[in-house]
Amino acid sequence: MTRPSELSALIGQEVGVSRWFLIDQARIDAFADVTEDHQFIHVDPETAKQTPFGGTIAHGFLTLSLASAMSYDAVKPLDGVVMGVNYGFDKLRFLAPVPAGSRVRGRFKLLSAEDKGAQPGGGVRWLIKHELTVEIDGADKPALIAEWLGMQVVG
Repeated sequence: MTRPSELSALIGQEVGVSRWFLIDQARIDAFADVTEDHQFIHVDPETAKQTPFGGTIAHGFLTLSLASAMSYDAVKPLDGVVMGVNYGFDKLRFLAPVPAGSRVRGRFKLLSAEDKGAQPGGGVRWLIKHELTVEIDGADKPALIAEWLGMQVVG
């Protein structure tokens, strides 16, 4: 746990790195089914071989959807947190494709932490912004970089 009083000293620092997540074809296919996005570049290995990627790649949103699990691995919650919610993104860029069979992980750097005052019904709201970089194992470029906002309520 991180005390709210410690947040200002952590701004600008890497605060955690997640475990590696395998992005295999089964995961890509399952994501395609859930989102109804069956573009061939994701789900048809034979046709995808004919593209510059040389095979299937993960949906960008599949890679992004792992951010929550990556955060649970890597980022300590605030001490006394009673609730946290996804607040959105200030910036998001998909920089490199994630080929099927790759592994990805998230690196988190704390960019800001704002005390937003009392929450109706009790607790104090903190707006936390992390830079999330999703690395591809063995690749020079990351899959994505985002500025991710989360609201945590401390009781």
